[in-house]
Amino acid sequence: MRARVLIRPKEGILDPQGEAVVRALPALGFNGVSNVHVGRLVELDVEDESQLEAMCQKLLANPLVEDYEIQTVSS
Repeated sequence: MRARVLIRPKEGILDPQGEAVVRALPALGFNGVSNVHVGRLVELDVEDESQLEAMCQKLLANPLVEDYEIQTVSS
């Protein structure tokens, strides 16, 4: 099965990439944007989806500063 793990900074955690995007967009003519969070997407094929939670906790995300969301993808 294919799974997607969306990882982003927890609410209240400093997000330097998000801040850079907020500052850069007006210079490109895009106004009215705020509260940007830059995360990452990990897509993987797994045989046993019950292992996904442990994968996130142990390697894919840093649970102290990041939230993650697991989505299964139809093939």
